[in-house]
Amino acid sequence: MTFNNIKHTLTVFGVSLMATALFSCNKTLEQYNPGGLTAEAVYSTPEGFETLVNAAYSYERWWYGKEEGYCLSEMGTDIWASGQAAPDPGLTDYLHLEGADNYVDGLWQHLYAAVNVCNYGIQHIDEAGLDDDTKKIRNAELHFLRAFYYWHIVETWGDAPMPTEATSGILTTATRTATDDIYTLIFADLKSAVADLPPTTDDYGRVTEPAAQAFLARMDITRGNNQEALDLANTVINDYDFKLVPNYADLWPMDKQAAAEASEVIYAVNYSTDLTLNDRQDDILFPNGHSRGGNNGHLDFLMKYDALPGLQRSVEYGRPFVRFMPTKFLMNLFDLNADSRFAGSFQTAWLCNNLATAPSGMTLGDTAVVVTNKVVSAGQRAAKNYRIYDINDTYEQNGLIKDNQHFVQLSKFMDPTRSSINEQVSARDVFVIRLPEMYLIAAEAAMKLGKNQQAADYINVVRKRAALPGKAADMEITASDVNLNFILDEYAREFAGEQMRWFLLKREKELLARVKADNPDAAKNIQSYHNLRPIPQSQIDAVTNPDEFKQNEGYQ
Repeated sequence: MTFNNIKHTLTVFGVSLMATALFSCNKTLEQYNPGGLTAEAVYSTPEGFETLVNAAYSYERWWYGKEEGYCLSEMGTDIWASGQAAPDPGLTDYLHLEGADNYVDGLWQHLYAAVNVCNYGIQHIDEAGLDDDTKKIRNAELHFLRAFYYWHIVETWGDAPMPTEATSGILTTATRTATDDIYTLIFADLKSAVADLPPTTDDYGRVTEPAAQAFLARMDITRGNNQEALDLANTVINDYDFKLVPNYADLWPMDKQAAAEASEVIYAVNYSTDLTLNDRQDDILFPNGHSRGGNNGHLDFLMKYDALPGLQRSVEYGRPFVRFMPTKFLMNLFDLNADSRFAGSFQTAWLCNNLATAPSGMTLGDTAVVVTNKVVSAGQRAAKNYRIYDINDTYEQNGLIKDNQHFVQLSKFMDPTRSSINEQVSARDVFVIRLPEMYLIAAEAAMKLGKNQQAADYINVVRKRAALPGKAADMEITASDVNLNFILDEYAREFAGEQMRWFLLKREKELLARVKADNPDAAKNIQSYHNLRPIPQSQIDAVTNPDEFKQNEGYQ
């Protein structure tokens, strides 16, 4: 889905405002400005200002559903490890992570460009000629988006520059604003957004009042405002029409996406079934020849199935980039006898689609490969004519990766509606905030307020939805089961791969301990300073006040 043709918005917006990074840097960004229009001329009309607001949304697409975003939000945690073709060992395994990291550099540039767009819109909305109702809503959207981008900035780098006015040229000096002050702006922006956003929208993908409240609840729990977080989570749960999809597995099929969005998705980054609208080629959002402008989740979490006997690459099974694989810890988190979320999130079996390489006696549609998180005996293997990889084939006893090509693969983001076996772009929307997060935020806040039974009640809503038929009682927990570790494990079971894990562990001051305990490949390298990312070296090199603007502690 898409609104107001964001792709066309970006070509109009290719003027100096959008191209400006916070500081000068070594790379030159090409600009496309059809007709020689200036920002002032374009955005002084209602139609032109709509393109600015759409452009402010478009930067979410650089992060959500993108390989870069997965590296920065899911990898380097307790639940994900490097596949054979992991693109950035600095982010997945903390191996020589420094300011020269391309993904960190790209994130900095795009987030500050996005903030700049929001700042310009907030400054100039009075000049756009919008009617009063539209003006109020667009202003609220821009405040939400600025807060949204600044949250990514402050959690990634800590103290950071915090411009609140747009720049249209090159800045050569920089100062870092304290984390507390950045959060003060985030809270002010979100409260302004909540006050003026509508409760619903017909233009799917735009932020609404409950979406802003849900994100504000996330900010409150992050900053230790437990009662406020509990109250806001309850508001989103009780005051709107959101409902959990009855069957967890029904969240992910492409033909059920719209139903899931209408039920439990509070906020999403949307992509279009018209792939030309998904920024497949764009010099601003995806420079340096990057062409995977749609959702890329269907590529990154797949194992190398297409070289195995009886199998060949197919639209159904996807194009395997073999970037990321689950840790042994994640594989052992699920009660396979009661919890539907394992089968609803992962693929463990592949059926024969290539007789040319199939073992003798195998026919099309027979089981060709099974990957399991159980232990399979030699006798059990001998009784089957298909290939089996069990948990001991994939992992060492201590959890180190033994085989980074063949593993239980995340299936949430697969897209069999793609037009060809090699198509890299998917029209899948990205679910940024789902209703279960509100239950878990409420549970965490209640626990921290000393209300463990209330916390268990919230968690049980999520767990009972996930129960296999007849197993709801087995999924229920009691007040004595509630603690932070249980809640973090529940987040992993519910949200694996959904671009929140690194931020969640950092929020709870558990990143270092969890990685050391549960991800032995990354444990070898992670240090306490990895709770922040390095400032891009290109930015440090560009400023003329390096004595004031320094690299984050621990990085070279």
